[in-house]
Amino acid sequence: MNREMLMLVDAISREKTVDREVVFGAVEAALASATKKLNGGEVDIRVAVDRETGEYETFRRWLVVPDSAGLQNPDAEELLSDALERIPDIEEGDYIEEAIESLTIGRIGAQAAKQVILQKIRDAEREQLLNDFLARGEKIFVGTVKRLDKGDIIVESGRVEGRLKRSEMIPKENLRSGDRVRAFLMGIDPTQRGPQIMLSRSAPGFMIELFAQEVPEIEQGLLEIKSCARDPGSRAKIAVISHDRRVDPIGTCVGVRGSRVNAVTNEIAGERVDIVLWSEDPAQFVIGALAPANVVSIVVDEERHAMDVVVDEENLAIAIGRGGQNVRLASELTGWRINIMTAEESQAKQATESESVRQLFVDKLDVDAEVADILIAEGFSSLEEVAYVPLQEMLEIESFDEDTVHELRTRAKDALLTMEIEKEEKVEEVSQDLRDLEGLNPELIAKLAGGGIHTRDDLADLAVDELTDMTGIDDEAAKALIMKAREHWFNV
Repeated sequence: MNREMLMLVDAISREKTVDREVVFGAVEAALASATKKLNGGEVDIRVAVDRETGEYETFRRWLVVPDSAGLQNPDAEELLSDALERIPDIEEGDYIEEAIESLTIGRIGAQAAKQVILQKIRDAEREQLLNDFLARGEKIFVGTVKRLDKGDIIVESGRVEGRLKRSEMIPKENLRSGDRVRAFLMGIDPTQRGPQIMLSRSAPGFMIELFAQEVPEIEQGLLEIKSCARDPGSRAKIAVISHDRRVDPIGTCVGVRGSRVNAVTNEIAGERVDIVLWSEDPAQFVIGALAPANVVSIVVDEERHAMDVVVDEENLAIAIGRGGQNVRLASELTGWRINIMTAEESQAKQATESESVRQLFVDKLDVDAEVADILIAEGFSSLEEVAYVPLQEMLEIESFDEDTVHELRTRAKDALLTMEIEKEEKVEEVSQDLRDLEGLNPELIAKLAGGGIHTRDDLADLAVDELTDMTGIDDEAAKALIMKAREHWFNV
C-alpha cells in the first residue's frame, strides 16, 4: 500500500503539473481529516508521510496556551502550567504531540479523502496559474465574460479568472456572457472565494493604462500621465507632461484626427476625456484643469490647500459643470480644493477677510484702523507675519519709522504668547477621552476647544459642515472624525 501511495503521488503530480510536495500535503490532510472524524470532537490531528518510503505516522496534538487565556477548546489545547509538568522546557505556542494508531488506506473514508486531495490539488493549480499570470506583469486583464456571480462578473482569460464587481463597472454598461472585455488589474484578494484577481473598469488607473497602450510615446518615456480623475461613463480628465520639448503632450495623446483618444473613449462607453497640461505651478495647473472655462484670477491658500478661483458670469456654469462635475474632477485631478466664485463674490469675501484681519490687528496690536490698513495694504495678514518677517521688509514700509516697526513686532510677539497661553488653557478643558481620539492633533484639539467642543460626545453631535467651518478640514476628514467619535455609541 505504501508503494501504491508513492505511485499515486507521482501520477497526480505529473498529470496536474504540481509539485510532489503539494500532493503529499494533500494526502496528509486527507488522512488527518479522516482520523479526526473517527476521533470525534474538535481534536487536532497531524499526519506525517515519509517522502521516500510512503510510510506515515499519526499524532494527536494540543496547543499550549497561557493560563490567563483559559481553555477555549479542551480537545486541542492545554494550559502552560499543566504542560510544564510534562515537558519542563515547553513554551506558549508550542504543541504537545502524542502518537496514535494510524488509519490504513483501506479504512479511510475514500470519498472524503478523495475530495480533500482534489481540493488541495485544485488550490495548488489555481495558485500556480495565478503566479504565472502575475509574473507577466500585465496591468490590463483581457478576457471573456464567463458568468455572473451575485451581480459581479467573472472574466476568464485562458485558465485564469478575474472578478469584476458591480461597483467597479462603468454605470449603464451592459456586459453579457461571451463578451470580450478589458479591465484594470486592481490587485489580489486572497480572502475571496473563487476568483481572487480583482478587476475594475471605473478606476483612474484603467484610463491611464489604456492611454499607455494607445500612445507609444508614454511607454518610451517621452510622455507621462501625472494624474487622472474620472466620472465613469460620463467624463474624465488626465494631466500629461512631455519630457521631450519636441513632443506636444496634448496633441500626441489626441492623435491624428482624434484617433488615439477616440480609441480610449470607445473602450469606456463613450466617456469624454479632457487632456490637461500638467504644471509644477499649482495655480497654472488648476487653470488648465478647469478648461474650457476661462479663469479671471486665483487666490491660493497654502495652509488650507485650497484655491478661490474667480470667473466671470458667463463662465460660471462652465467652470462648475453639470452637477458640479467639472470643478469636482479638476479638484481630484490637481489635489487642490477649488472654490468657484464670481468677481463680486470674491470682492465680498476679500472685504470680509480684510475686515477680520483689520479687527485682529486693532485688538491684538492695540493700533488704530489706519495703521491696520497700512499693514494689510503691505500684504500682512497675520500676527505671525508681523512678528517674524525679516526686519528689513518692515523697515521698507514708508509709513513706519524704525521705532514703530520695533514696537509693532514686540506687540505681535506678546499677543501671540498670550494667545498660546489661552489656547493651552482651553485645551486643558478638553476631556482626555477626546484628546486620545485617533486622528486628532494638538492644533485640531485647540480649534475644537475654541468652538466649545470639550468631549467626545460634543464632537459626535456635530454635523460635517459645522466641523469643517470650525477646523478648516475637508468634508471627508470631518466625516471620518465624527464617525470615529461616535464609535463608542455602538460598542456598548
